[in-house]
Amino acid sequence: MLLLIVVLFSVFYLFQINRLTYALCTRREIPEENQPKVFRTINILITILLISFYVEVLISL
Repeated sequence: MLLLIVVLFSVFYLFQINRLTYALCTRREIPEENQPKVFRTINILITILLISFYVEVLISL
């Protein structure tokens, strides 16, 4: 049950972060060729954050 809640939260959170990243790229006028690097970096960092959150919650139970 906990895994399902964390996965649903993670999908929603990643979607929102990607939306904010797109807004950042358009506002800062980041060139098209650099945008995939920005998205990849942010998505990797957020994924690490979400995995560490899940491990911390799992350990505390």
